[in-house]
Amino acid sequence: MRHRAGPADVSGEKRWLALSRTSRETHAGPARPEIESSWARSRLNGLRQDGSPGLRQGTVAGVGGLTRAAGPVMERVRAELDDTPFAFVLADRSARIVDIRCSDRALGDLGIVPGVRFGEDEVGRNAIGTPAETRQGLFVRGDEHFLAAFHDFACYGHPIVHPLTRRLEGVVNIGGRAGDEHRLFSPLVRRVVRDIEDRLQLDASGAQRKLLAAFQTAARSPRRPVLVVGHGLVLATPSALDLLEPADHAAVQACAEGMRGGGEATHRLTLASGRTVRLRCAPVDGVEGALVDILPEQEGRRGTRGPGPAEGRPLLVVGEPGSGRTTEARRAVGPGAVVLDATDVVRQGERAWAASLVELLEAEGPAVVVENVQLLSERLTSLLARCLRGVRRETVLTVTPGDHLDGAHAPLVALCGARHDLVPLRRRRHDIPGLAQRMLAETSGTGPRRLTVDSSRVLAAQPWPGNLAELRRVVQAVARTRSAGDIIPSDLPASYREAPAPTSPFRQAEREIIVEAIKAAGSNKRQAARALGMSRSTLYNRMHALHIH
Repeated sequence: MRHRAGPADVSGEKRWLALSRTSRETHAGPARPEIESSWARSRLNGLRQDGSPGLRQGTVAGVGGLTRAAGPVMERVRAELDDTPFAFVLADRSARIVDIRCSDRALGDLGIVPGVRFGEDEVGRNAIGTPAETRQGLFVRGDEHFLAAFHDFACYGHPIVHPLTRRLEGVVNIGGRAGDEHRLFSPLVRRVVRDIEDRLQLDASGAQRKLLAAFQTAARSPRRPVLVVGHGLVLATPSALDLLEPADHAAVQACAEGMRGGGEATHRLTLASGRTVRLRCAPVDGVEGALVDILPEQEGRRGTRGPGPAEGRPLLVVGEPGSGRTTEARRAVGPGAVVLDATDVVRQGERAWAASLVELLEAEGPAVVVENVQLLSERLTSLLARCLRGVRRETVLTVTPGDHLDGAHAPLVALCGARHDLVPLRRRRHDIPGLAQRMLAETSGTGPRRLTVDSSRVLAAQPWPGNLAELRRVVQAVARTRSAGDIIPSDLPASYREAPAPTSPFRQAEREIIVEAIKAAGSNKRQAARALGMSRSTLYNRMHALHIH
């Protein structure tokens, strides 16, 4: 999401650009257009030209595809430039330095060391973060750096793009003292990038050979349903293919890709056929991939879905909007339950709604479901808590998660004998293909329809802030446009046709924190930024980087 500046912002930005342009033209002639646009982005990130570099050293990732491919190339470059004053830097796709070969101590004095991130949002325009942002090579002369601290250096940076996946893998940068044009920077770095990309392609081919070897070992028993997933390669035994339908393939891959920490993981999955299986995912040694065993569950075994009223009442169902709170509440108490929704307080008034509540909970009868208790005022919360102490019928409360459960609505939480927290859809991606296919089957059409593996994979990768309700709307939109046949990604609504780029657990957590802060502030970005302890421009920049719309 891009920040649209208001009239005051535009005029201020023009004045700032005019001043910065005058300053730079005095020393180096008219600034290039791409310089101006990058400086404007730097300012919107809340950075000051005379500010000190906010370089914070983080953790450098372990050995991966980029470091394996780049290591020998960087060592060769070090040998070739050993007697020169130039620095050679390798950064990952997030613009974090992972390797640096340099004899100039000035860089170390500035804090330019492995683990430091050089994103545009951290230090403004530079020849590491800007190529990572634009995916284009860039030469930055001394005073074209946004921060004055880097005006003594001239640098050229070029992105590294994986030849097979076309994903950004990192950036190679060369730098030296400002004053010379360093015309060889560009061809030298381009050659280094080309060598690294060639090694990435070879590394991917070697990884696929390791995956194939692991699969051949696991598939010695033809009756063993097993798959190997990784590096753009999926291998499956005939018995695994007999069990899986297209939607199931995407679910299995989501489980394999969701492994954390390199250890084994087990997931319980309901297949499109209705059969329940366990997926045991184990890493393949020496490669980014997983061996997935499909283990059918024993007949009669039932998965636990959380406590029901028989184990304690009232029952509290906690879940985000659209996550299926109402469905879970009615499943817990069965058909015939009476529903009282807190959203009706606005229409009925507190007095009338309170009278209905007391009448229901102080009499005997069928179960009662009280929906959206997070909307209740302090007085109504106290009234509901008093009624729950002597309730004579099964009662289920539904509520959204949040700090209010430890604050205004804590008395209700304390009175509930059981609690069921619904997992957001984005945290159970392996369920999405099967859910989408079942929703599609429930819609009307002239013939059978099926989500292809690619379509299921794209849907599984979406963030789904609206959870099940959002997924159902998307499936219904697809059903209206295609009444029969296979559904491919181009059949999906435009904003759902591409899978978001894979993200780290940290970036996912950051995204969720920002989304929740904006919700809590009623979509007021200024208030949300204040609650997060950042400027509004920084918030807009993080929203853009994390694809928050």
